[in-house]
Amino acid sequence: VYTTTPDGPPPGVHPVVGVAEQEGLTLVVPQDEADVAGLPYAYVAGWITLRVHSALEAVGLTAAVAGELAEAGLSCNVVAGLHHDHLFVPYDRAAEAVTLLQALADRSG
Repeated sequence: VYTTTPDGPPPGVHPVVGVAEQEGLTLVVPQDEADVAGLPYAYVAGWITLRVHSALEAVGLTAAVAGELAEAGLSCNVVAGLHHDHLFVPYDRAAEAVTLLQALADRSG
């Protein structure tokens, strides 16, 4: 889930992603940890890790993935790690997103 705090994560909360913004620290954390800590959240996501190893300077992967999901009306929040890209999509449509991405991969060879 996506949540925000004015400071760091509370005890027992282990963020998957953190982004420091002027308005506060945005955290992506497991939902059960957010619930136990009493953190409010507005977005429940399914987490998809792309297994393709892409360089951070590579061009086009994010656009291809986002375009494929956008055609199906799926929002997609992308976080790049050093080894993989991670997608956060609406939880209730995560299986659909995986199917669409597999079809994209199949077409791409």
